[in-house]
Amino acid sequence: MLKMKKIILPLLVIGMLSSCVTRKKYKQLESSKTAESARANACGENLATLTAELANAKGRNESLQGEIDHLKKTNTNLLDRMADLSVISKTESENIKKSLEAINSQNQQIFDLNSSLRQKDSLNLALVMNLKRSLADVDDQDVNVEVKKGVVYISLSDKMLFKSGSYKINAKAESVLGKIASVANDHKELDLLIEGHTDNVPIATACIEDNWDLSAKRATEVVRMLQNKFKVAPERMTAGGRSEYVNKAGNDTPAGKSANRRTEIIILPKLDQFFKMMEPVQK
Repeated sequence: MLKMKKIILPLLVIGMLSSCVTRKKYKQLESSKTAESARANACGENLATLTAELANAKGRNESLQGEIDHLKKTNTNLLDRMADLSVISKTESENIKKSLEAINSQNQQIFDLNSSLRQKDSLNLALVMNLKRSLADVDDQDVNVEVKKGVVYISLSDKMLFKSGSYKINAKAESVLGKIASVANDHKELDLLIEGHTDNVPIATACIEDNWDLSAKRATEVVRMLQNKFKVAPERMTAGGRSEYVNKAGNDTPAGKSANRRTEIIILPKLDQFFKMMEPVQK
């Protein structure tokens, strides 16, 4: 009996040990299976996430591709326009350059002309002052000096210069013309235009045909005296008759008619100098 117990006891121990090992392996298998299942679930979730991210990336890629296509089209249009501008600049650049040069030349010309006008204004002021100083002893009703239209006008009355209906200069007028000639000879760069004027009273004599004739003869007589007696260069002078058609006042009163009967000496720049001022500036 004791012997049987000795045999059974080891077997029971072995059985118990086997049972323990089996349960341990089972638990290990269960734990492994659970872990595998968790890993599988995690992989599934990761796959879903990656799939969603891939879809989003694909959408962004398509959007970027659309933007790239739009930029390519825009760049192509810009390049076409640049090509057009390049063609325009090549064909028009010379004209633009010439236009700019012309503008610069005109600006310089305007500057030079303004400078000349300022110089002329200064000269006119000096002339007026010299003439008024020289003619200070002459009655203001017989001589009037002023600047009109940018030039100096000396207006001499008819009664001081001539007898009525005559073109012969009075002896007392010679001193007045001498003083004017003296100032004119100090400015040889200037010309003199002498104009005769009449009122509207008709005239017809053996020596004078009409007011045109009278005004021209009076202007010519003044020019002759300035040349022959006071040595004013004849090439500086021009004589002209204006008849009754450039009047200073109305001819309906004696005072108006007297004002219209006059001889004007106009001091002005030489015509060649005037036209030279208008020429383009030479580079």
